[in-house]
Amino acid sequence: MDIKVLGTGCAKCKTLERITKEAVEELNLDASVEKIEDIQKIMEYGVMFTPALVVDGEVLIKGRVPNLKEMKKILTQ
Repeated sequence: MDIKVLGTGCAKCKTLERITKEAVEELNLDASVEKIEDIQKIMEYGVMFTPALVVDGEVLIKGRVPNLKEMKKILTQ
């Protein structure tokens, strides 16, 4: 599983990255989590509001931070 956290470094972006990594660890997923801060790369995903979560090339979250329970559900669907 290839996971990307899109965000320029704001508090919400850092929180999304932390929650994502925590969920991956708790679920024991075989996944890589990459933080992308380059605005040009973020725009390539069509994301206008950060933070955003991209899983295997698909944007699943935009402009908000889910709680840990919701993140686990997202990552196991």
